Amino acid sequence: MSSADEAAGLTRAECMRLMGTATVGRIVFTEQALPAVAPVGFVLDGGDVVIPVPRGSRLVAATRGAIVAFQADDLDASRRTGWSVTAIGRARVVRDPGDGAHEALRPWTAGTDAEFIRVSCQRVTGLRVGAAVAGECETAA
Repeated sequence: MSSADEAAGLTRAECMRLMGTATVGRIVFTEQALPAVAPVGFVLDGGDVVIPVPRGSRLVAATRGAIVAFQADDLDASRRTGWSVTAIGRARVVRDPGDGAHEALRPWTAGTDAEFIRVSCQRVTGLRVGAAVAGECETAA
């Protein structure tokens, strides 16, 4: 196996740090008893993922109080390197995400009547692939 094919788990702290560098991720949820995935803008706030959504959107209805997964990554297909992080937790819909999150999400919510999905990162796992792999996987909160 070449170094480009190797993979290594990441600590929770490294997962959160890397996830904080991404601006787009994917929320995985259940809609009409089927799995669904939606790309979303987000920020990290106090260990939670905060996602802006238009008021009354299908994401609001599908995620309210549900256990969801959130995934962010940065992968370079040509060099076969990068990282991927997945967080699993309960989603709750909030009208006010807090001042820091609201300001960071301003470009995503300009001109919209937004609500916010806040996902608690109860279980976090991550993987780095390629030449610079290191670390151990941590999945506890």
